[in-house]
Amino acid sequence: ADMNSKTSLAEAIKGSHTVFFMTTPNFTGGASEEQAHGRNVADVAAETGVKHLIYSSLLHVTETTNGRLKHVVHFDDKAEVERYIRAKGIPSSFVLPGYFMSNFSALQMIRKGEDGVYNLAYPVSDKAKFPLIDTESDIGKYVVAAIRNESTLLGKQILAAEDYYTPTRIVAEFEQVTGKTARFVPVDAETYKGFFAGPMAAMADEMLENHLFIDEPGYYAGKDLKESQELLAGVGLKATTWKEFLEANKAAFP
Repeated sequence: ADMNSKTSLAEAIKGSHTVFFMTTPNFTGGASEEQAHGRNVADVAAETGVKHLIYSSLLHVTETTNGRLKHVVHFDDKAEVERYIRAKGIPSSFVLPGYFMSNFSALQMIRKGEDGVYNLAYPVSDKAKFPLIDTESDIGKYVVAAIRNESTLLGKQILAAEDYYTPTRIVAEFEQVTGKTARFVPVDAETYKGFFAGPMAAMADEMLENHLFIDEPGYYAGKDLKESQELLAGVGLKATTWKEFLEANKAAFP
């Protein structure tokens, strides 16, 4: 469906009891279409009588940090869409995806240095906790759990992550599975922003603050993952571990 067209959305949604949707950012450092797209889906869902709307949301970083971090647009936009859905009174649940494991492979956030050692260079301390998720394999599992537990999860947020990982744990398990040498390298803010050159420069502030948010107060603001882990187990499902992801993606780290 065309997210800009309510007519197109209505054609796609009509007759549906349950709708799961996500909005995508543009990472330009400025305004995106996420809120407009999210409002369009919410409006059409309300008009067509959807009984359970499941949205892929995130925390509002600007509000959670009392304005300290105000450039994480792709979090804030999703939080605003969630707020809009709630305000319309649509029966809804919210799946909040954790930190993508694919960031380390597809985006090379663990990168081989000139000395042959793989570096995880982040502007965080080793106390930072990354709630990792294999989105390709696992987002659907949390949606299944939301559908099967509709009555108890209406109005609730589901934290979609397998476990919390510190940078040291990420690197240690990377070494165990791949056999490659790796290290965690804490870097300062300006060094980290320097990694985003050329056309990627527009997203430097957003990516920096995204990681500063993970460092403090935390990706999910310190919330425990036990409830969502039990939720998956309750429907006979299990999230992919970081080691399992690495086993399946060794080729990404030659």
